[in-house]
Amino acid sequence: MANKLETRTGCEARIRFAFQNDNGMWKVSHFVYEHNHELAMPEERQFLRSNRKVSEAHLGVIKTMMDAGIRTTNTYSYLSEEVGGSQNVGFTKRDCYNVVNKEKMVMIEAGDAQSLINLFKRKQAEDPMFFYTVQVDQENQMTNFFWRDGRSRIDYDCFGDVVVFDTTYRTNRYNMICAPFVGVNHHWKNVLFGCAFLLDEKTDSFIWLFETFLESMGGRKPKTIFTDQCQAMANGIEKVFPGVCHRLCSWHISQNAARNLGSYYGNPEFNHMFNKCLQGYCETELEFQSTWDDLLAKFNLTGNQWLKTLYSLRAKWCTVFSQHIFTAKIKSSQRSESTNNVFHQMSTKTMSLTQFVHHYDKQAEKMRSSELEESFRCNQGLSSRIAKSSGLMNHAATVYTRKIFKLFEKEFVDSLGVMMHEVGSDGTIHSFELNEEGHKRVYIVQLNSLNCSISCSCKMFESMGLLCRHTLRVLNVKCWSQIPKQYILKRWTKDANKGLEASEHGELLQTKGKSSVTLRRNTLMRTAYDVLTKASETENTTRIALQKLREIAGLIEKEMIKSKGEVNAKIHDSLDDCNATTFDETPVQNPSCVRPKGISNARLKSVMEKRRRKTSKDIVSSSKKVSYFL
Repeated sequence: MANKLETRTGCEARIRFAFQNDNGMWKVSHFVYEHNHELAMPEERQFLRSNRKVSEAHLGVIKTMMDAGIRTTNTYSYLSEEVGGSQNVGFTKRDCYNVVNKEKMVMIEAGDAQSLINLFKRKQAEDPMFFYTVQVDQENQMTNFFWRDGRSRIDYDCFGDVVVFDTTYRTNRYNMICAPFVGVNHHWKNVLFGCAFLLDEKTDSFIWLFETFLESMGGRKPKTIFTDQCQAMANGIEKVFPGVCHRLCSWHISQNAARNLGSYYGNPEFNHMFNKCLQGYCETELEFQSTWDDLLAKFNLTGNQWLKTLYSLRAKWCTVFSQHIFTAKIKSSQRSESTNNVFHQMSTKTMSLTQFVHHYDKQAEKMRSSELEESFRCNQGLSSRIAKSSGLMNHAATVYTRKIFKLFEKEFVDSLGVMMHEVGSDGTIHSFELNEEGHKRVYIVQLNSLNCSISCSCKMFESMGLLCRHTLRVLNVKCWSQIPKQYILKRWTKDANKGLEASEHGELLQTKGKSSVTLRRNTLMRTAYDVLTKASETENTTRIALQKLREIAGLIEKEMIKSKGEVNAKIHDSLDDCNATTFDETPVQNPSCVRPKGISNARLKSVMEKRRRKTSKDIVSSSKKVSYFL
């Protein structure tokens, strides 16, 4: 209050009118012209409070841009550009920020946590397949929550064999951990299966989350789940996903190696041997063990504790131990981290949870639009080069998406440099030895001509779902014109998600989540933009447009006055229905703010990076939590 300006000067300037009954006219009865202060210059009128007002038209544009994730300063710049300068906007940039902040406060007027639950309720009413669960503590404060929409469930049914889970970013005012579940679709792009926010990284929290995720997906477990190295997370996976292949992120391991083995990691020979174990260049467990033993002996690292811990987890990071399990050839959790980083870039440490969910929806919409565009391109036909070819290449181009076909094409081209020798045959089963040009390693391929089955010792099909160059060499030499149908994995084909409901491809998908007011405004703006652009070409057309616009404005004003009361009543009732809580329902309180560890929006370090000394007993949560909504 001490910095508030005193603007009252006791100025006597005024004008007074009197009504004359005899002729029904108004007459100036008193007029004082002189001011005891300086008047605002014409170019300063835009800053006067009486001249500043955010019109309904501008308010609609600001809301739309806010929903689109456009920064407020850019929104104001756009409005200024549209009307020929900031002096013509009708309000200042500060006013624009105030409007945006007011809209944000309206979004969470019931409290951030309760507003979030109200939002989930509305989404569930619009989408019967929408799923959410919120966990609260004994004080009714929100602790953890998870949600996913109906499309995520359908995507999981198609591509849920591999899940990437990451918890390395905090992107909200409570410093809670953002934990998206990410997969890879048939276009080799990220797909969202759902998202969670966790208050801590303890075993109980992960068990609750994984059980919730499994329940939301109808109990279907993935074949492989990728995470960073976290003991609490591993405990949760072991309990909820028994039998599921748990793989660790190779990128995190290489970063940790640089920190823990800095004096050795710069040695090219050490890097070669270490990466041979880490990146899957060892073809057999025996080769891995031999390379690992040689590494320890050569650099005298037998007693290194970090390497001992890493070796004990070798089945989770060395691909040779899981060649027979489908992993889509993913080696790290960077798919999830890249998605998480997108959320990080578009959010701030002061963002509410409700706002974040809106941003999440926008990001999911962009990802699905990109997938739809890629599917459209896949269905436009084959390139002339491929269309003129025949055999395996033409068949692969017909069934696979563009990205997967490129992977197949590389294997097929590389197969031309593979040397093949048939080493045995009983008339039905044929055995071949193959080695690539310039390499000594020999691969064994077996072909059963009776049931069209084929296998290779490199096990690329088992781990990736595509035939390798060795099997393709055999099929090509044997003049096979088509890929055996059992080796065409549906998840990589153009028809991978053909079972989606029709509504997912119709206009409802394009308008989903938008209010009728927004849709009507967008329709009007598309039409008006073309008309006004043409009208601005000449003085005469501009005059005609202005005249008609004033007539339209007068007609609309009359109609609005007539129906305003009824419309406001309907809107008020609608908002009450959406935001109300039942009488027996206690409003959920906002989460307690977690103490940030350094920069709250930075990527969180893994347990190994921090080199914690906590035991597994320290990981178990002592606070009791309950599931609040389903």
